[in-house]
Amino acid sequence: MAYMTLQPANRPPVLVVDDEEQDRAILSNILRPLGYAVETAANGREALARFDAIPVAAIVTDLRMPVMDGFEFLRALNGRPRFVPTIVLTNVGDVGQAVSIVHDLQAFWFLEKPARPAVLATLVERAIKYGELHRGKELLERQLSQQGMLGEMAGNSRAMRQVFDLIQMAAPAQAPVLITGESGTGKEMAARAIHRLSPRSSGPFVAINCAAVPADLIESELFGHEKGSFTGAVARHEGCFEQANRGTLLLDEIGEMPQSMQARLLRVLEESTIRRVGGTGENPVDVRILAATNRVISGTGTDKSLRRDLLYRLNVFHINLPHLRERKEDIPDIAKAIIGILNEKHECSVQTLHRDVQRRFASHSWPGNVRELRNVLEWAVITARTGLIQTWHLPKSFPASRERAVAAPSPLSDGAARFALGRNLKDIKLEYVEETLRSVNNDRRRAAQMLGVSLRTLYNWVPESRKTVRAGS
Repeated sequence: MAYMTLQPANRPPVLVVDDEEQDRAILSNILRPLGYAVETAANGREALARFDAIPVAAIVTDLRMPVMDGFEFLRALNGRPRFVPTIVLTNVGDVGQAVSIVHDLQAFWFLEKPARPAVLATLVERAIKYGELHRGKELLERQLSQQGMLGEMAGNSRAMRQVFDLIQMAAPAQAPVLITGESGTGKEMAARAIHRLSPRSSGPFVAINCAAVPADLIESELFGHEKGSFTGAVARHEGCFEQANRGTLLLDEIGEMPQSMQARLLRVLEESTIRRVGGTGENPVDVRILAATNRVISGTGTDKSLRRDLLYRLNVFHINLPHLRERKEDIPDIAKAIIGILNEKHECSVQTLHRDVQRRFASHSWPGNVRELRNVLEWAVITARTGLIQTWHLPKSFPASRERAVAAPSPLSDGAARFALGRNLKDIKLEYVEETLRSVNNDRRRAAQMLGVSLRTLYNWVPESRKTVRAGS
């Protein structure tokens, strides 16, 4: 079996369960050369103990075993919180029963004995991939339902909770979804969330911005073209529909698509076939359509830019994303999610927003929505690098709040804005210096630079014994 030497090593562990020692050895000898770490058990009870102790990625189990057979073992697995796909081994006469087990006990698949090495290798690899997708989907669902977060989509406001509920309802279906909302509200992020939570998550996700493609090229971009079909067509090209086959296609800014193309798109949606530019045959495609637009959709239709019959075909399920000014209470959660992503991207360690920045954000109208917030935060994260994002880390183009803006860290201006009159000046200075230290994770050299004093002076102001006194306040 020379093909085995081409497989990658250090694959995840697989649990083999069979009461026959010889059969366990045969199965182990098939999987180990493929790079899998193999754990074995002689019955269901032993297998459960191995399952609880080792993070196996797939299970291959016999049905007929003493102590605890495969039926009881599968039922017990279904009661465990961790999902691991199972391949059931069956004798020739038990195939019908095995199919029932796959359906009723949620096994991944069945395999007749004796297992053929190539078939077993393929099934185990597919089972592991399916398990990863299933666990990823469960994680996304927990994030949506418990944390109000999915990547950069975040928020616990009533409006976002409704959006998350609609995403979870729409994801398992095959029906088209129309996503509306102002520019920058996260329509593509919502589309990607639907795809990742759907049964098509293992397939491709393809997005095309209909407004960004020239009118004379959009047909080719959507449906592809044959070689020589027009000047410059030097090779056959697969369009977005074929690229997204068995997956999801997002038609972004659908309202900007030319009317002639909207009519052809409607036909494709109804018949699930496409014809390439210059082609003569119809090619079937299996694609779920998501569409997005920043235009207002009313009960009677939209403006003349979108055909009403196409709107009806796309608007089977409608999700409208609220603009950021309607849910400003979500800004801290959104900022936290985005800062985490930007920290990883730019190798920074920014913690969160200073309360003055939070006030600035709360007073801003956010015409660019979440996209504008992300741009502001990316500038601030790169500027701050670590600690808290202060007002002087924001882009100069960001509008100041009604209060006097703080352009640089100045104890006098900050004290005038935040400290009550009549307080002891020494106490105010010490508190401000300690707050500056906290904002840079007690990096005294950097704090001294920000305050415009020498490192020695800073040590005199705040002795080493007080270095972290206020760090947790």
